[in-house]
Amino acid sequence: MNNTVHFPALGRTVVGCTLLVVALGATGVACSGDDNPLSATPYDAADQISFNGPTDEGKKADPDKPLEVVAEGADGRITDVTAMDATGRYVAGELSADGARWHSTSPLAANARYTVRVSTENGSGAPGRKVLTFETGKHGAKKTLNVTFGPQAGTYGVGQPVTAELSQPVKDEAQRAVVERALKVQSTPAVEGAWYWVDDKKLHYRPREYWPAHATVQVSSNLEGIKIGDRLWGGAAKPLKISTGDSIVALTDAAAHTMTVLRNGKEIKRIPVTAGKPGFESRNGVKVVLAKESVVRMRSSTVGIAEGSSESYDMPVHFATRVTWSGEYVHAAPWSVGSQGSANVSHGCIGMSTANAQWFFDTVREGDIVQVVNSAGKIMEPFGNGFGDWNVDWTKWRSGSALTGTPQAAPQDTARLRPTAV
Repeated sequence: MNNTVHFPALGRTVVGCTLLVVALGATGVACSGDDNPLSATPYDAADQISFNGPTDEGKKADPDKPLEVVAEGADGRITDVTAMDATGRYVAGELSADGARWHSTSPLAANARYTVRVSTENGSGAPGRKVLTFETGKHGAKKTLNVTFGPQAGTYGVGQPVTAELSQPVKDEAQRAVVERALKVQSTPAVEGAWYWVDDKKLHYRPREYWPAHATVQVSSNLEGIKIGDRLWGGAAKPLKISTGDSIVALTDAAAHTMTVLRNGKEIKRIPVTAGKPGFESRNGVKVVLAKESVVRMRSSTVGIAEGSSESYDMPVHFATRVTWSGEYVHAAPWSVGSQGSANVSHGCIGMSTANAQWFFDTVREGDIVQVVNSAGKIMEPFGNGFGDWNVDWTKWRSGSALTGTPQAAPQDTARLRPTAV
């Protein structure tokens, strides 16, 4: 018997088969009373197949090699192969058109136990079956790729992306596909979504549209023990579970100087506001609430305004809801109440009365949406200055996945500045 082994992990291609290797040939058939071969009880196909896994007790297969199953006989052929480890992870594979050979196309996990189910048929069409089991040994990895999911467990707004931080950079497209395939996001109710490679060590996941209100989102990784590349293997990842609350969208029209707050699609409050004045225009586009700070010291020097100039400031600001790391907030601006609803006089933030700012502060949570339209400012950055993910259209977003398209060059991260402009 050929004692060669090949292993990978997940999927199924060609001729309706799935995983691991096994070879088969033709042998006797245990028939029932019916002359139709399809009604026969499957015979033991052990003599009709071979596979490259270990056959001696105590020996373990090399997880760095693919799994292979071969038909051993002129009259027999393999019809299906399914390989799965003890955790329920399938191994992807391909079956040749003539049924003579099946080989894995995804990596095997190290220190795992696999069960391989092989289906065959002889020249008369009678079915054969064989179940094989084996264990894989350790790998010789020099590096382990661990994954950290974000945000922390909790309840968020419907705009909150899921993030995955990798402990090692992954640049190769094929390796990215291995990683991405192992990162699972499941939501209830189910929605269409995709990962986007922000850079070599960071991915963001979002649905096509905002998350549904009151959804549950569970994130996990099947990467542990999986070979990603030469001397790079998947490590552990703590699963994440988050939920969403009501859908809160605050639509700010900078030209009309008004913020309209919607809860689950219905207007609940309309607030007169002031946005960024010429030279300090508020960013257009969708922003996601990053944090809420009851008091923030805002200084003009943090955004390059010289002290002593007519534009300089240094003051405490109350009920500040942050939407960018570079310093855009929705906050109380009692000094500009006279302009709120009629003119834009801020340095980029959305200002409103103290009472309205407190109401807004108490109403929103991290992950809620603040969208600015009709400002003369630039579009919110997709990455690096908060969560501008929703400003990337869905076609381009999918192109940033290693599984659904060719990644686009992600914008460079913007320095994360602490409290800044008013």
